[in-house]
Amino acid sequence: MTDRAEPIEKSLFEAPPMAEQERMAEAILFASAEPVTVAELAARMPHGCDPAEALAHLRRRYVGRGVNLVRVGDAWAMRTAADLGHLMRKETVEQRKLSRAAIETLAIVAYHQPVTRAEIEEIRGVAVSRGTIDQLMELDWIRLGRRRMTPGRPVTFVVTEHFLDHFGLESARDLPGVKELRAAGLLDNRPLPGAMQKPDEEDDETSAGQSELFED
Repeated sequence: MTDRAEPIEKSLFEAPPMAEQERMAEAILFASAEPVTVAELAARMPHGCDPAEALAHLRRRYVGRGVNLVRVGDAWAMRTAADLGHLMRKETVEQRKLSRAAIETLAIVAYHQPVTRAEIEEIRGVAVSRGTIDQLMELDWIRLGRRRMTPGRPVTFVVTEHFLDHFGLESARDLPGVKELRAAGLLDNRPLPGAMQKPDEEDDETSAGQSELFED
């Protein structure tokens, strides 16, 4: 009786073939939104399975494929091959209108950098509100430059690499001239910043008049 029972008892705890263990691990990994540890695989796979060995086989099987088995800390996950990551990106364009004050301030910084706030106001002929500067810095189009070695040591403003990248420029020296901008239809015939105009009012900071050059 004992001899007959042993084969039956042994068969109850016999591990599935490694190929089947690979399939199980693969299914669990694909269904999981988060990386899975070896311990978590062991808890979900049948008794006697070797999840670590199954992962090793599975990892080799996915080498060179569009999806790879990668280690994330102490866990494992299926991830798009690094060289194909660009195919998974979804780009969206968000239109953000700038006020006329912001457009003119940005243009002055771009063409006159490094420039102080007082110099911006002198060129525009009107005061520059804090909100205009904050908006341009929030967009990462301008940043603080070095302080001027003059009384009061005022800070200066310069355009950022993000600004240059957005407009496809290698440096601020590549900015087009005013005539070129108008010829391309990117500027209208409004007076340039610095011409006589009325002081900024609250509505001026949110006016609808825009230049296509600095729309995003």
